[in-house]
Amino acid sequence: MVVTWRVLKMAAARIAFAGAMSVTGLTLAGVTIGSLASGTAIADEPEWHHASALNGTPKYGPDVSHFDYVNPDAPKGGVVRLASSSSFDTFNILAQKGNIAPGILEVYESLMEPSLDEDDISAQYAVLANAVRFPDDYSWVEYRIDPNARWHDGEPVTAEDVVWSFEKAIELDPRRKFYYQNVVSTEIVADNTVRFTFDSAGNRELPKIMGQLTILPKHWWEGKNAKGEARDITRATLEPPLGSGPYRIRDFSPSRQVIYERVEDYWGKDLPFRVGTNNFDEIRYIAFLDDSVQFEAFKGDQYDFHVERSSSQWAKRYDFPAVRDGRVVKEIFQDKSVGVMQGFFLNLRREKFQNPDVRRALNYAYDFETTNEIVSANLLKRVNSYFAGTELASSGLPKGKELEILEEVRDQVPPEVFTEEYTNPVGGNPQNVRANLREAVKLLRGAGFELKDRKMIDPATGEQFAVEFLYRDKASERTLLPYAKNLESIGIKPVLRLVDVSQFVNRVRSRDFDTVVLAIGQSLSPGNEQREYWGSESADNPSSANYSGIKNPAIDHLIDKVIFAQDRETLVAATHALDRVLLWNHYVVPQFYSDETRTARWNRFGHPDRMPEYSTGFPSIWWYDAELAEETGAAR
Repeated sequence: MVVTWRVLKMAAARIAFAGAMSVTGLTLAGVTIGSLASGTAIADEPEWHHASALNGTPKYGPDVSHFDYVNPDAPKGGVVRLASSSSFDTFNILAQKGNIAPGILEVYESLMEPSLDEDDISAQYAVLANAVRFPDDYSWVEYRIDPNARWHDGEPVTAEDVVWSFEKAIELDPRRKFYYQNVVSTEIVADNTVRFTFDSAGNRELPKIMGQLTILPKHWWEGKNAKGEARDITRATLEPPLGSGPYRIRDFSPSRQVIYERVEDYWGKDLPFRVGTNNFDEIRYIAFLDDSVQFEAFKGDQYDFHVERSSSQWAKRYDFPAVRDGRVVKEIFQDKSVGVMQGFFLNLRREKFQNPDVRRALNYAYDFETTNEIVSANLLKRVNSYFAGTELASSGLPKGKELEILEEVRDQVPPEVFTEEYTNPVGGNPQNVRANLREAVKLLRGAGFELKDRKMIDPATGEQFAVEFLYRDKASERTLLPYAKNLESIGIKPVLRLVDVSQFVNRVRSRDFDTVVLAIGQSLSPGNEQREYWGSESADNPSSANYSGIKNPAIDHLIDKVIFAQDRETLVAATHALDRVLLWNHYVVPQFYSDETRTARWNRFGHPDRMPEYSTGFPSIWWYDAELAEETGAAR
């Protein structure tokens, strides 16, 4: 998820809500406000609510003045400069060609958004919609559009905009079409209300994911530009788009910089969810095509806030004058919001990776512990789960409800799923490394390869087993080179292929790779997106995130168990089962992760004393501190 979402707005002419209601597997806050047409309650009709959650009750009620993690008195003003790692040539979020401008979602709103500080991170609050409802069987969902919601040209946001946005999203974007495949109809029912009807009942997450839909202005996209030319939603464009969000584009230079300015008359600025947020008058995104150049630009005060993803760099490269004298501040935030699988994704479309013992052998050749010590100052943890760092990660042997779920696919999964806890090989010293490499050779021989003249040969072709590593950042070689050396020692030919960003993206999309380092982020409430990551139906879709090309009926079955789980306990058990089967199929050579976000910033900014548990909240809940800026010096 990947794959940015948004949150609560309540209209000035607010409809009173009170109390709470529970339905099977899902709790919502709010009470009936009546029928759409007359305001009179109708028997057996679902109630309307300002928020929803898959598990438990939303933390914030309809009468809250602001969310706990913001400073409601945060000053407005100032500029923040952010870095982007790629260029851009379009502002159209639905165009399938071109690179989308960073920060473009600041211009738009979605129907609902999550808060940043709830244990139930599935909780969502009404934004463009001021209320949501659905029946006990989750067979449809309705969103009522806030009558005060406005586009930046003053036109109201309508239910027609919602229907049009959805239809265009699934028409133009294959990934969204796959993601929203369960929606069979979309209609305007009454009072500016949209209904999404689903193809089956019981999928508790479907009402939630429909709330994440970004809404675009139909009247603008079907209109004409300043030259009198008809706009085309199917094509890339650098015409600044019309939005309904807190910012709009003020200026830009293609592939170099885009500047967003705060909308003074933004319709939602006084709503409880927006109080204390969107404090900067201006947000600038500056494009850098090289990571080293980007960091030098940060040191030179060319942008303000840097997230350090390299543990080795965090340990080594922050001894420069601005850090020593306090003009640059380092701060670490604990990251509790997501799990992750980062690793060498093996392309199962290549015959040489079809055998799971071959894939497992490649893991035995990867010495994480030595690499972590030498390259990363022991700041990283080994990925041991597709949901690493969360309660969703499997451990030990399956039992209880998880074991019951796994019994349904016992004949379709590796027997080790039931008898062994999954663990990665452990290196870190010469003895362990040698033992691991011997095991790798044993596995490869068992898979039919032969070691001749120090080369691992496929007897069917007489060719040496080779693995090409595709990567776009030269810094990746700090990890790749030690791994390549180990592979060479067991007769495998490693090929390191450094390409530029566009080539990297194109080759991954076209599945033209042996292995590539990727990361799949996971929310704490997994659901329908698992089909895109690991489901058979997505394996042949070049736009999907099923990079390895997994086609496994057992995994498909377990994904459905996750999606249709009726409570948190079942969801966790089903996710543990899915995780365990994915691990024991060895689709990925797991790499590493960190459960903290390492940041450095020029000391011109403030943030709330009580930060949200699941995000740094930057830049939405931060602000420009004029006193600090005076001490640090004006931005260059």
